[in-house]
Amino acid sequence: MATVQVLGVVRIGRNKPKINTMLKYIIQTVCLVLCGSLSAHELSGTVFSEDHVPLDGVGVYNKTTGGYTYSNVSGYFELDDISVGDIIHFYSLGYKNKEITITEAQLDGTLNIVLEESAVSLEQVVLVSKVNALSNFVNVDVKANPVKSSQEILRKIPGLIIGQHAGGGKAEQIFLRGFDIDHGTDISINVDGLPVNMVSHAHGQGYADMHFIIPETIDNVDFGKGPYYADRGNFNTAGYVDLRLKKIIDRNVVSLEAGQFNSLRGLAMLKVMESDLSNAYVATDFMLTDGFFESSQNFNRFNILGRYHHNNQKDQDLSLSISHFQSKWDASGQIPQRTVDQGLIGRFGAIDDTEGGNTSRSNLWINHGKQLDEHSKLTSTAYISKYDFELFSNFTFFLEDPLNGDQIRQKENRTVIGMDTQYERSLHVGGHDSQLKYKAGIGFRYDDVNEVQLSRTLNRKTLLERLAYGNVDEMDVFSFFDLTYKHDHWTFVPGVRLDYFRFDYVDLLTETYDNKSEDKLFLGPKFNIIYSPSQQLQLFLKSGMGFHSNDTRVVTAQGGEDVLPAAYSVDLGLIARPSNKLVVNAALWSLFLEQEFVYVGDAAIVEPSGKTRRYGVDVGLRYQMTDWFYLNGDLNYTHARSVDGPDGQDYIPLAPDFTSSGGISFRDLKNFSGGVNYRFVKDRPANEDNSIVAEGYFVTDLNLNYAHKNWTLGLIVENLFDTEWNETQFATESRLLNEPNGFEEIHFTPGTPFYVRGKLTVSF
Repeated sequence: MATVQVLGVVRIGRNKPKINTMLKYIIQTVCLVLCGSLSAHELSGTVFSEDHVPLDGVGVYNKTTGGYTYSNVSGYFELDDISVGDIIHFYSLGYKNKEITITEAQLDGTLNIVLEESAVSLEQVVLVSKVNALSNFVNVDVKANPVKSSQEILRKIPGLIIGQHAGGGKAEQIFLRGFDIDHGTDISINVDGLPVNMVSHAHGQGYADMHFIIPETIDNVDFGKGPYYADRGNFNTAGYVDLRLKKIIDRNVVSLEAGQFNSLRGLAMLKVMESDLSNAYVATDFMLTDGFFESSQNFNRFNILGRYHHNNQKDQDLSLSISHFQSKWDASGQIPQRTVDQGLIGRFGAIDDTEGGNTSRSNLWINHGKQLDEHSKLTSTAYISKYDFELFSNFTFFLEDPLNGDQIRQKENRTVIGMDTQYERSLHVGGHDSQLKYKAGIGFRYDDVNEVQLSRTLNRKTLLERLAYGNVDEMDVFSFFDLTYKHDHWTFVPGVRLDYFRFDYVDLLTETYDNKSEDKLFLGPKFNIIYSPSQQLQLFLKSGMGFHSNDTRVVTAQGGEDVLPAAYSVDLGLIARPSNKLVVNAALWSLFLEQEFVYVGDAAIVEPSGKTRRYGVDVGLRYQMTDWFYLNGDLNYTHARSVDGPDGQDYIPLAPDFTSSGGISFRDLKNFSGGVNYRFVKDRPANEDNSIVAEGYFVTDLNLNYAHKNWTLGLIVENLFDTEWNETQFATESRLLNEPNGFEEIHFTPGTPFYVRGKLTVSF
C-alpha cells in the first residue's frame, strides 16, 4: 500500500503559517487522491447467509468513527481506518444485526461474517451519512405492510399522494411537495434503471404508467425529495423514485383474489432455474373488474415478467429482464358537481360513458455490475421498450361541439432505447475518520414517437377532426459527476450534471414537409452537507438545480423557449434516532420553478403557466413498538404560489397545502398479520383565485392475513368506513346537452366506496 508524503511547501510572503498550513493540506489531499493511496489499517472480509451464499449490499458500519461501506456482489467488503476497539456493525433488512469489536489480531485481517435471517425490523437499519438516508427507513414500511398494487407503492413515499380518474387503466394523478404533478411532470420514476416517465406523451408530459409492474416483485424502494442528486435527470424537481425488483424469489407463490364489483385477480411467481450461481423466475398476474361505477368499466389487465440473475460470487452480477403488459378499459369519466346536486345522475353515474382506452408496453432491460477491484466498480443498464397508447376522454361534454359532443382521442406508439454506465471508486485521503468516494456516469435516452395525435371523435369510432398529428424524435444525452467526502462528523457531497436535448417534430397535418428541431443544454450543480454529531442524529443541508423538459410539440412551436425550465431548491432538516426502535425526520424546504406545467382538461394538453415558488415542512415518525407491532406517520405542509400573479390571484390550481399518511401493522401474532393505513388531503384551491375549492378527504384501508403452514388467507378492505370522497378533481368549464351556456365548477371522479376482497395464497 503506497504512502504519499509532502516534504515541503513554498512560502508566500512573510510569516503566514495559516496560508502554508492550508496549502500543505490541499497539496496532501490532491496527491493522495491522485495516487489513490490506502490506509495502514483496514478491515476486509466476506458476508454470507446461513446457507453460505454471499450477500450483496450488506451495510458495514464503524460505530466508532461513522465510516461505512457495503458488501459487493461476492459478499466482499473493505473498510478503511480501523483501530483496536472499533465497534463494527453488520446490518441488512431481513437479517439479524451483528457486531464485533476489533482486536489487535484482526487489524489488516480477513473475516467471514455469517448473518442469520430474521423478520424485518426498524432496528436493522443504521443511520449513515447518505443524502437519501431516509429511504432506508421507509423500506421497513414497504416490507412491514405489503402493497396491493404497484401504484400504491408510491404512497409509501412520505408526502406523496396518488389518485385514479380513468377507469383504472390510465396512469395515476400524483401530488408531492405542493405539486399537482398530474401524471409525472415533476417526479422521476424508474424500475431498476428502466425509465417509467414518457416524454412528449400524447396525454401529458412525463406520463408515468406503473401498471406494468407486478407489486409482488418489488423488493424495495429508493427515493429522494428535491433535485439534489447528480445521477437523476429529467423530471427530478419534486423528487425521484427508483423501484428495485427482486433478483431471485425464495419460494414459488400462487394466489387468487376475488371481491366486490366482479373483481378477480390471479398471481403466479415460479422459479424456472435455481443453482449456486444462476437463478431465474417468471411472474405473471391478471386482473378483471367491472368497477364500482354504474357503467361497467370492463377492465382487464395482464402482466408477465421473466427475470434471469447470475452472480459469479466473485466480481460480476447480471440481471436480464423481459416483460409485457397490456390493458383495456371503459370509463365513466369526470362528472360535474351540479349533475349530482340536481339529481341528474348519482355520484357513480356518467355523462359520457364511452370514455376509456387501451395500452401496452413490452420491455427488455439488462443490469450489469462489475467489481473492478476492492475499491472500484462499474454498473451499467441498457433497455428497449415498445409502447402503445390510446385514450378516449370527454372533459367538456357539449361545450365545443353541441351536436357531436367533445370527445377526444389521444394516441401514440413509441420505441424507447437507452443506456447508462456509472463508475464508482473509493479513495483514502489520510487520517482517521476520513473517506472519499466519487461517481461518474454517462448515458443517453432516445424516444421515437410515431403518429402522436389529438383528435375529435364520436363514440370512439368516428374521426371528426385531427387537432394535432405528427412524429416526435427526442434525444437526451447526459453525464454526471459527484463526490462524497466524509471527515469526522461532516460529509460533503458536491455534484454536477450535464444534459443535452435534441427535439424534433414532423407535423403530418401540413401539405408540405414540415420538420422543426430545437436543442438545449442544461447544467445542474448540486451541493449537499451532512453533519452527524452522533450515531443518533443527522443534520443536513441540501441544495441543487433540477429541471423538467417541455413537450417537443410545445418546444418547436415556441421556437425553443422555455425548453428545460429549471428548479432551484434547498432543504434543511434532520433525522434523529433517540432509540433503535424510533426514528424521527423533519425538513424545512423551498423550491423555485422557472416554468410550471399545468394540465388543461378541456384542451387535453399540458401548457406552461409561469414561475412558481413553494416552501414547506415535512415531519415523519417510524416506531417499532415491539418485534411484532410497527407504526409510521408523515405530515407535510406546503405554501405554493405563482410568482407573477397578483395577491389573491396567485394560487396554483390543485396544489395541496397539507397532506398526511401513515399506518400501523402487526405480524406473527398467533399466525395473524395485517395493518391499517390512512391518507389525508386537506381542501385545496382548484383555480387561481381559490373561488373554486377541491374538497379534501380522509380514507382508511385495512388488510388482514392468517397463515397456516404454507397457506395464507387474506382480507383486503379499501375505504373501511365507506367515506364519500372525490379521488380526483378539476375546475373545468363544461356544458350539458340541454344547457344554453357553459359553467365552470368542480368536475370529479368519485373515490372507491367500501370495497372488500378475499385472497388465498399458497407458497411452495
